[in-house]
Amino acid sequence: MSRGLNKVMIIGHLGRDPEMRYTPSGRPVTTFTVATSRSWNTSDGERHSETEWFNVVSWGNLAEICKQYLSKGQQVYVEGRLQTRRWDDSEGVKHTSIEIVANEMMILGDRREANNVSGGIEPETSEIDDEYPF
Repeated sequence: MSRGLNKVMIIGHLGRDPEMRYTPSGRPVTTFTVATSRSWNTSDGERHSETEWFNVVSWGNLAEICKQYLSKGQQVYVEGRLQTRRWDDSEGVKHTSIEIVANEMMILGDRREANNVSGGIEPETSEIDDEYPF
């Protein structure tokens, strides 16, 4: 029998402060959003950029660490797996949500950087190109 692989790695900036709650059994769960940006030049030399938003969920000890140490604007590395959730709301409308269930998180950049962010969450596009040449 062959095995599948479901692994996601992102580097981006938090779009909001993490929110933590507890399941009825007392297990901590923390959610937050991460924005990743990419830039490219068209064949005409026109510069384009695109931001992709990811919902991230962490559980247990990692949930407590994320709540304690992360804040809006901070740059993070998140590793985990993709999970699709489906549910019907009270009016019978079907909803789908795709999220990253984190099993690893690393704070990147200077911790003071997060405190100095005002408004936007992404650095200048030239900084992205210089920091990540791949």
